[in-house]
Amino acid sequence: MSTSISLAITMGDPAGIGPEIILKALADNSLTEKCQIIVIGNRQLLQFTYEHLLQQTQLTKQDLAEPRTLSILDVPLDDAITLGLGNAITGGFSFACLEQAIALTIQGKFQGIVTAPIAKSLWKAAGHKYPGQTEVLAQRAGVNKFGMMFVAQSPHTGWILRSLLATTHIPLADVSQALTPQLMSLKLDLLIDCLKQDFGINQPQIAIAGLNPHSGEAGQLGTEEQDWLLDWLKQAQASYPQAQLIGLIPPDTMWVKPGQAWYGNFKFPPNTADAYLALYHDQGLIPVKLMAFDQAINTTIGLPFIRTSPDHGTAFDIAGQGVANASSMKAAIKLAIQISNQRSSNYQLQ
Repeated sequence: MSTSISLAITMGDPAGIGPEIILKALADNSLTEKCQIIVIGNRQLLQFTYEHLLQQTQLTKQDLAEPRTLSILDVPLDDAITLGLGNAITGGFSFACLEQAIALTIQGKFQGIVTAPIAKSLWKAAGHKYPGQTEVLAQRAGVNKFGMMFVAQSPHTGWILRSLLATTHIPLADVSQALTPQLMSLKLDLLIDCLKQDFGINQPQIAIAGLNPHSGEAGQLGTEEQDWLLDWLKQAQASYPQAQLIGLIPPDTMWVKPGQAWYGNFKFPPNTADAYLALYHDQGLIPVKLMAFDQAINTTIGLPFIRTSPDHGTAFDIAGQGVANASSMKAAIKLAIQISNQRSSNYQLQ
């Protein structure tokens, strides 16, 4: 057991389920015993949420961490809010929490940040025009090489799914133009480094998707594979001899083996990859959410610090009802601890 690990947890949008899943996650002593956790949010709001959930739902004190026992870095929230009704005020507050966490982490106060969900539209309403938290983290950290990866461990078999997106929050119509050999090499390089640094996998097997149905079917269903993706893959295979790069796998079949590994419906364990490189948002995230909606974690790779996050949104429609599932938040905290321990182990071996 080590308490030398220090993590910041941002509250996210205070009108969403962020406060509830934080209270539920931190009620698990197995997490709080393994690291020092500071909640960056609003103490009064956490206390209100705690009392509301005890009085208005079936939750008990055993289900929730008591706010007075938590370490909280208070961020001002002068205006009253209504659970389930986000607005520009709540959007601005969630942005302020993230900025505070990043600044303190860059100063060395924390090894990593676990971010609760925000509403991008409410950031925009508050005057903050960013595609999401990932882009703010990268900008403030001063990096332009970063990636959005999703990690989940199957509760059925223990198998670990890792899926990296080559392109992220852009319209589908823009994907083909955004994808370039340079971008693919950048993402692959990040992925190989991440698997080694954060998961201790030195000789990974990585599955890489095609872009078009049937990976273009020799140019009949799209030409990007024939025009450059296959040539890029051959060059990448030569450039990364330590990695087994498999592709270009038709997108509709790439997720068959991961699905079997996740649910355990096979006679013998399939030859699954250590990570999957999807070329656009839904290609990588529909299977992740289908298999692991309550377990998946979003982690930003390429940053000089750890960042993990639950892979779900603010869920304004169920805020304050006591039914929010904190499994993904717990998993995000656990992954941040595991990555911190792995990096420390790597450092000691040097």
